[in-house]
Amino acid sequence: AAGGIDVLIALARDGNEAQKDCAAGALCSFSVNEDNEAAIAAAGGIEVLVSLARDGNEGQKEEAAGAVWNLAINDDNRVAIAAAGGI
Repeated sequence: AAGGIDVLIALARDGNEAQKDCAAGALCSFSVNEDNEAAIAAAGGIEVLVSLARDGNEGQKEEAAGAVWNLAINDDNRVAIAAAGGI
């Protein structure tokens, strides 16, 4: 899954609007799994998701915020979310 997560993070960061929408939704879905949480964080996904939650379109904001919410279950991720400006 980690290879796919890297691709989704790249699309969420650099894709067109539709790709960002889909990538944020997929990352939100994947972020409920503990192993995926770690993979998303390790691949730099927290910064990308916080950025989308702040600056994306309405759909991107909703999906990215959901992913950040899921990632915040982990203490280390909470620190990274705060460092990325997500609080």
